[in-house]
Amino acid sequence: MNIMLFHSTYGLRPAVREAADRLRAAGHEVWTPDLFEGRTFDTVEEGMAHKEEIGKDELLKRAVLAAAPYSERGLVYAGFSLGASVAQTLALGDDKARGLLLLHGTSDIAPNARAEDLPVQLHVAEPDPFETDDWLSAWYLQMGRTGADVEVYRYAGAGHLYTDPGLPDYDAEAAEATWRVALGFLDSLKGA
Repeated sequence: MNIMLFHSTYGLRPAVREAADRLRAAGHEVWTPDLFEGRTFDTVEEGMAHKEEIGKDELLKRAVLAAAPYSERGLVYAGFSLGASVAQTLALGDDKARGLLLLHGTSDIAPNARAEDLPVQLHVAEPDPFETDDWLSAWYLQMGRTGADVEVYRYAGAGHLYTDPGLPDYDAEAAEATWRVALGFLDSLKGA
């Protein structure tokens, strides 16, 4: 599969590159655009402040420009937290999207969004301060209304960005379970 993998609010950290390498080792082609143009952050607050400086429109513009040269191939959009929300927005706007892999995050869904039979897989901590139970229930129903085929995996006791070994949230067991399921999901898309 051709995968466009977007980083979290921490920026393009080593964990994102390691995730891309893991996906490449499984036979996928992966791109990791740097939406923060080289900036990385040590805290969520610093990253969010930088995201606000850039602005949502500029951030999405950078993401669209990064994906555009490859979208004709039929991309799987993927991302971590903030990057997952970016991936979701792009996937719902790309009728050639082959799948959507969300790690630690979701985003608002436009009322008129359509994603007929788009395979979507979400991996999220339980509980997660950024993805509350009420929010996830509403998100799941709205995503279903788009026509997407949605799977949700919750990881009890894990921190928000539990797949990043460089952060306090890291949970090795939950991370390995996530990658095992996610790689199976991506393999299932090859024949689709």
